[in-house]
Amino acid sequence: MKKAMLFGLLLTLGGCASQPCDESRSDSCRAERLLYQNDLMQAKILISIADEDSYELAQALLDRSAKLDRRGETEFYQALLLIRQGPETSEVLELLEKAKRKGHPHAVALLYKIYQEPYLLTEADVLRAEYYREAYGELDVARSGYPSFDKSLELVNQLVAPPPPSVPYQAPCPQHCLDQSR
Repeated sequence: MKKAMLFGLLLTLGGCASQPCDESRSDSCRAERLLYQNDLMQAKILISIADEDSYELAQALLDRSAKLDRRGETEFYQALLLIRQGPETSEVLELLEKAKRKGHPHAVALLYKIYQEPYLLTEADVLRAEYYREAYGELDVARSGYPSFDKSLELVNQLVAPPPPSVPYQAPCPQHCLDQSR
């Protein structure tokens, strides 16, 4: 259920990756934009399912989509990928700061979380956490009320939470299948 909610949230966030093409440009612009959106969405899904075998592909998709990213999404999801892989905190913070400079609300919320709890750090820094909370209030999306700081923090908490252990699939015995078909 939790994975389904997270997947739904990611699909909702897909709109953040949308930037309209200039109508005077050719169809190649639209195709490039669609490929960018597809790459970013696939990377988000691969990171959220936390399958280590998919991390290399997720990184390649983020690298390919980075050239069109103007909102900090690739940096944010690269930071999440690093967190999943066992973070080098300085790299995570650097990526989140880049995403923050581009106005990515979830990057700001994650920076707040990192310094408030502390998450990934050994000590909390309440003043720095408050700086990020105030910085969130200055974002265009925050002024419009969507997403609220609390909603962004909730999403960030879900994204960085360790995934539940997966249960290996065990096929029913052939006799069970025969019994079910009767």
